[in-house]
Amino acid sequence: MSFSRITKLELLNYEIEDDSCCLSFLSGLFHSCGEISRNGGKLGISIVTDIQELYPYCQKIIKRLYGDDLEIELGDNFTINKNTYYEIIFPMNSSEQILLDTGLIERCESGYNINFNIDRNIIFEEDCKKLFVRGVFIGSSTSSIRLSEVQSIKTASGYHLEFTSHSHDFIIDFSSVLAECNIMGNIVERKNLYVLYLKDVNTIIDLLALIGANEGVLALSNEIITRELRNKVNRQVNCINANINKTVEASMKQVNAINIINSTIGIESLPEDLQEVAVLRLANQEESLDELLKLSTIQLTRSGLAHRFRKLIKIANELGEDK
Repeated sequence: MSFSRITKLELLNYEIEDDSCCLSFLSGLFHSCGEISRNGGKLGISIVTDIQELYPYCQKIIKRLYGDDLEIELGDNFTINKNTYYEIIFPMNSSEQILLDTGLIERCESGYNINFNIDRNIIFEEDCKKLFVRGVFIGSSTSSIRLSEVQSIKTASGYHLEFTSHSHDFIIDFSSVLAECNIMGNIVERKNLYVLYLKDVNTIIDLLALIGANEGVLALSNEIITRELRNKVNRQVNCINANINKTVEASMKQVNAINIINSTIGIESLPEDLQEVAVLRLANQEESLDELLKLSTIQLTRSGLAHRFRKLIKIANELGEDK
């Protein structure tokens, strides 16, 4: 299950207590995934979503605001990219008032105008603004974020969350609303859609905190720690592997040099200090310099031991040139 879907389901667990905040939530929902229709001179409203749990949530809000006689129908479902979508249909005789109350339409001389801009009266209060953003999040947000199930399993996804809309006016207005909450996004046009996206993980966390997705904030914060820890371990492992490779390469070079000396003039012809380190290396070909120092009976420093190996390599090179 995607991070975005998990967060949406979390948000649907929180009941909205204030009536004006309920309208703000519905307004954000209609702006982001609503469809307005006209039938016989009457306006209708429906929302399309892949979150089936949104049906009872909206039903409870509508009954609270407009009475028990109002019903929400679950329309025929359809599938896109293996995701099942549902159409939640609001009764035609009540849709007009809902659209007026949520700022989606306004009366004019010819009837009604659809308002693609955000009605600022709907989000005048800070709490209402947060619930409006929550409605937009549930209605149109998608994310490429994948949480790590196990620390050892690497996730290739970055931190990306976006909102899409067919209305340029709305996406510009929504960007301004987020900016008022110190959440800065970028807008691009993609396949006849307008996209507002966030890529900075701290900005995404601020957005989740704004809409009250506390579990989402915690999960994403833990994901940051997990990835940082994994990257640190990987860097340490890479460093260790590099050191091992360096040790093996140096040891092979030293062993080859000693073998050349042994096959030409013999190790016994070397000075005693070089003889000991030569024999020590041949007997411990995979050990590092630090380990060789522990095995040596001569009091040497690490740089002193390395210096003697350089002498052996130089002698071997000269013997090879002579040969």
